[in-house]
Amino acid sequence: MSFFVYLQNLTFTNRYVMKKLFTPKTKIADMIINNHKLVLMLPRFGIVLGFGEKNVEDVCRQYNVPLKLFLMVCNIYSFSDYLPSENDIKNIEIESVMPYLVNSHKYYLHERIPHIERHLNNVSLNCDEKYRTSLEMFFNGYKNEVENHFLFEEKTVFPYIEDLLLKNNNRSFSIRQFEDNHSNIEDKLADLINILIKYMPSTVMSGDIISLLFDISQLSEDINRHVIIEDKILVPYVKSLERTLQ
Repeated sequence: MSFFVYLQNLTFTNRYVMKKLFTPKTKIADMIINNHKLVLMLPRFGIVLGFGEKNVEDVCRQYNVPLKLFLMVCNIYSFSDYLPSENDIKNIEIESVMPYLVNSHKYYLHERIPHIERHLNNVSLNCDEKYRTSLEMFFNGYKNEVENHFLFEEKTVFPYIEDLLLKNNNRSFSIRQFEDNHSNIEDKLADLINILIKYMPSTVMSGDIISLLFDISQLSEDINRHVIIEDKILVPYVKSLERTLQ
């Protein structure tokens, strides 16, 4: 039995055990058993496996990770109906959100998207040239959109927020501009899934296409949570910060 299958079985067994939100006293191992996808969150905070029976508070202290932000992110990724309150957002260290988001960008651009691209290219070898070319063009368009999206955040939005934290209000830009033009970069992944389900030729092995669809769905879900963090944590906090500097 593989490690991830083992975690999935534990998650199924314990799905009724972890009904409450994670707290500082929750054991990190219990969090991952409850939601094995949190394994992907740990490197974004610089946390590695091997924490034994330590709880969230202990591990955050060990790795110098902001406790409230870590809990907030893990709860967002684990409980679909959870959104932080205005008071919760005010109490986090907003300057620590940007490095987390940048690490997420690196994960998507350098690990998950290249993995899916290789997988997609292998699957498309069994397709006719016209279909294969269309898939490549669609995915390349998606990659470019994601790269531009992240570049805008890292070169424009995040430096703007850092200036605000230094009490330098750049009036040529506001977080509302980011909010109004914040595209849903997971939408094209849904379109890709739709194309693969409807039009993938029967010459492609069913196991390969199922595995590819699973990978794309996982990425789409991850990015969806990433966008929630930006829209429901970062944007409200920055709006409040802007009001204080008017």
